[in-house]
Amino acid sequence: MEKFNEEFERYQQAKKQVEDIKGFYGNLVAYVVVNLFLLFINLRYSPEYLWFLWSAGSWGIGLVFHGMKVFNYTPFLGKDWEERKLKEFMDQEKQQKYE
Repeated sequence: MEKFNEEFERYQQAKKQVEDIKGFYGNLVAYVVVNLFLLFINLRYSPEYLWFLWSAGSWGIGLVFHGMKVFNYTPFLGKDWEERKLKEFMDQEKQQKYE
């Protein structure tokens, strides 16, 4: 029974990761479509100032962070940092209990 629970948990995690990836690609498609539309409007009605870049840039920054999260790319505060911090806090709590 325990093996079944492990398999089911692994399946649930994989399913969530696939859903996250689909969400990212949906966001990416929306980003491209909306910004192409804004580019068209910008060039059609006010080509002297490229204001659509504000939208593309700010949404693009969010898209980069979304992609980093979905594809588990964390160069700064990665998984190993998180695990070390968790261990540190657990050790501190254990030490406080015994004092």
